[in-house]
Amino acid sequence: MNDNAPQPPSRRSVLRTTAGVAGAGIGLGALGTGSAEAASPGAAAAAAEQVAAQTTGEASGTPRRRGATMANVPFTKRSTVRVGIIGLGNRGGSMLDLFLALPWVRVVAVCDPVRDKTERAAAKVVAAGQPAPAVYTNGEDDYENLCKRTDLDFVYVVTPWELHFEMAKTAMLNGKHVGVECPVAMTLADLWELVDLSEQTRRHCMQLENCCYGRNEMRVLRMAHAGRFGDLLHGAGAYNHDLRDLMFSPTYYEGPWRRIWHTKLRGDLYPNHGFGPVANYMDVNRGDRVVSISSFGTPALGLAEYRAEHMPPGDPSWKESYIGSDRAISLVQTAKGRVIRLEHDVSTPHPYSRINSLGGTRGVFEDFPARIYLEPDHKGHQWGDFGAYATEFDHWLWKEHANPPGGHGGMDYIMIYRLMQCMQLGLVPDFDVYDAATWTAPVPLSNDSIKAKGAPQAIPDFTRGEWKKARSGVDSVKPA
Repeated sequence: MNDNAPQPPSRRSVLRTTAGVAGAGIGLGALGTGSAEAASPGAAAAAAEQVAAQTTGEASGTPRRRGATMANVPFTKRSTVRVGIIGLGNRGGSMLDLFLALPWVRVVAVCDPVRDKTERAAAKVVAAGQPAPAVYTNGEDDYENLCKRTDLDFVYVVTPWELHFEMAKTAMLNGKHVGVECPVAMTLADLWELVDLSEQTRRHCMQLENCCYGRNEMRVLRMAHAGRFGDLLHGAGAYNHDLRDLMFSPTYYEGPWRRIWHTKLRGDLYPNHGFGPVANYMDVNRGDRVVSISSFGTPALGLAEYRAEHMPPGDPSWKESYIGSDRAISLVQTAKGRVIRLEHDVSTPHPYSRINSLGGTRGVFEDFPARIYLEPDHKGHQWGDFGAYATEFDHWLWKEHANPPGGHGGMDYIMIYRLMQCMQLGLVPDFDVYDAATWTAPVPLSNDSIKAKGAPQAIPDFTRGEWKKARSGVDSVKPA
């Protein structure tokens, strides 16, 4: 670890710069494109030259860059990765086990306003043979004190959606890399601010999208890059998952926060699981980019009907009015003319499906269940065996970890292992703040499109032109 790296700018100075007081647009982070901790030598002159040459971007309304790009910026190498976790509910409590499974990772601090959860988490850390972590459980804002610690490299945010933006922002302003559960923020303004803060503070802000590390998804990704689908034309992804019983459960979530979002937005509340993998197949932000989204939504009937059948009179949920479309369907267009279909439905009876489809001039893959049809391998309009491609195209991570621990079929472990490996070895992360913003943009934009009767909404170019440059992503090379 580079202990002599410049300290990140203060919260106050970055907020002042973000507000536009920087004059010519030179942000505090526009100091080089070296490691994600340190500015490169002589970067001040380069930054001035960069700003002079910077356009306002291809898309109307793209704000001027205030810092150097974070694309292809590696972590600083470190022997031990020190982690703080904010949020220890269902997801955070289970993911803690995966951090503890990695011998080069130390969980230094844990935070949750529910004391029982922090105590259980701390006991897990000690049982794993690590020193007792610092515990932050003094109210809703105690996460700020965790982020101020000087002995943390990475902060993991796994809390209700409305808290993600402020927590990610606070982590970066305090010099920490941050990984955030889906979605990373809920408005376009917040997405842009996270992009700017990542560039200014030189800290990575990543959407921890576990589905990008599913075995099927990684196999399809490698097959797409090998040209087995020919020229790519279309893809589809979804989060179709009946969550009615969980959203009305008094114990599963810490309060009704997830259900409440169905009273606020009409669109796709959770696009990342479907969008992330398909974006990877199509090299979005790495040679192509998404330019627009058109969304349509059904009436919101499912949650109210479930409430009428299962919730007693007087339950607080009876005060809620649901507007979130039971099924939201979006069509996303890319700069190369490809089409991505996204779906979201957590309010009606439906077996779990992420759809996970990819099609090109040489064939198509469809998941749930997995099946494939490629020329010249298949004929007669009969689906082929996707498992036949495992030996040749399984990602090295799945060959190295054939039976990974943890939930969701092992993809959670693969994701955490790979991210912590990148931090330990000083590698470029598989995805960055631009991917986080892009994969989350359908949240506000699908809502706007549905309200506008399906009118296309422009998706910002969060990379500000960097998407034109091919670069690596989840289809990574095994480190030596």
